Amino acid sequence: MSVTIINTNELARLKTSESGEFTEILNKALCGAERSVVTLHWLRDGETLNLQGNSETHELYYVMEGEGIVTLNANQHTLKKGAGVYLEPRDEAQIKQTAVTSLKLFHLSVPKIPS
Repeated sequence: MSVTIINTNELARLKTSESGEFTEILNKALCGAERSVVTLHWLRDGETLNLQGNSETHELYYVMEGEGIVTLNANQHTLKKGAGVYLEPRDEAQIKQTAVTSLKLFHLSVPKIPS
């Protein structure tokens, strides 16, 4: 068995025009993960992250720091540290940062298991 140490503080953060910064912390290139991907997202100053699932993956977003609001099926829910949002394949949602501090999200994308 192989152990890979990934220092997330040393990975480059990529910026997007609407949804803050992100970096992948688990993928095939970093540690050989064939199908799953883990990403960290940072939202500031009212930035939003549109969550659009596809037919092939389950998505989990976990709040590590900060506060926000998630909109699911036209309903809004407050998010704080420790909260999670699970999306089945094809689900859609939006997360918006709402506090003074940035909103840090852990995002796990797992492939749908064929039936």
